[in-house]
Amino acid sequence: MPNGLLALSLWGYVGATLLLTHITILAVTIYLHRCQAHRAVDLHPALGHFFRFWLWLTTGMQTRGWVAVHRKHHAHCETPEDPHSPIVLGLGRVLWQGAELYKAEAVREDTLSRYGQGAPGDWMERHLYSRRPALGIALMALIDLLLFGPIGLTIWAVQMIWIPFWAAGVINGVGHYWGYRNFESPDTATNITPLALLIGGEELHNNHHAFASSAKFSNQWWELDLGWAYIRLFQGLGLAKVRKTAPRRVLTEERPALDQESIKALTVNRMHLLADYGRQVLRPVARAEAQRLGRGWAGLFRRARRYAMRDRQLLDRRQAGLLDRALENSPAMATAYRYKLELKAIWERHSVNHETRLAALNDWCAGAETSGVQALQEFTRLVRRYSLQTA
Repeated sequence: MPNGLLALSLWGYVGATLLLTHITILAVTIYLHRCQAHRAVDLHPALGHFFRFWLWLTTGMQTRGWVAVHRKHHAHCETPEDPHSPIVLGLGRVLWQGAELYKAEAVREDTLSRYGQGAPGDWMERHLYSRRPALGIALMALIDLLLFGPIGLTIWAVQMIWIPFWAAGVINGVGHYWGYRNFESPDTATNITPLALLIGGEELHNNHHAFASSAKFSNQWWELDLGWAYIRLFQGLGLAKVRKTAPRRVLTEERPALDQESIKALTVNRMHLLADYGRQVLRPVARAEAQRLGRGWAGLFRRARRYAMRDRQLLDRRQAGLLDRALENSPAMATAYRYKLELKAIWERHSVNHETRLAALNDWCAGAETSGVQALQEFTRLVRRYSLQTA
């Protein structure tokens, strides 16, 4: 059988390749990432083991190693301890050598012991998946040859480079370098849609870093999280149970004063609150100041508005210089930036209870209302509208 057990057309082989790589992407995003690394979803043992077996065939990756490297990435994002930060290591290196960076970190015993807790350690893991990763890859090559004939080796080669390029390279590299941001997480993670059919929702990387323990990555109505669609399907079949999703922003009638429910709602939704601050304070202030200063300032203030939302340590020298120039030439922009830092600091202080945060936020609102910046004054009314999600 020179053409293997399956005699397909050219487009049939293309479709088969996309199907096989699609299953691998689902195994990574649903099993490794959302289930094992972040415990956002529980999978039926049969489904979880199928994904683990499939990853052994198509990547040779060990669950414990992948989980440990990814958790360390979140714990030390954009620092020298980050296993694959393009900000530290350079985009080119992470994009083209991402798999090598992963492999180097995944064998470090200190990384495995500290960040690999809870990964499977059963007989199959100890004696087959972890001990003989090359056997799975070789078995996949044999299966592709039997099914597709000589072209099966080409299909196998595509399978072998799919995760190293798209996950280790594109997501870990481009996903921290270029794209748009819904939330100002304390890192450079971006969303790089539209790649959902190829990466299963992993391209919504900024959303994920903002709410790492959420089983659902999409946030805007137009964002497609294919992994979440499959999770809902598995949930309907009794094969998955969602443990947590990102909080939904709920606004009610403006309260006359902030209270305990307010601070609880704002604490849960602080990522949404800071995103609102960028849209409703920094953006209109930047636009107004560019118009006030005249022609030639629009580009500076457009960039400065974005940089003002980032953590200062994540800006390079040029970006920090542009931000400083805008702040030096605009008292209103400087005031809006200072209040943004103060608002963010309310939730960054450790060992602070709700009462202390409530007092600090009341002081912040009182200052904002007398700041003389209209957008900032109007924003305090939005702060009083945040409410806890009831369902």
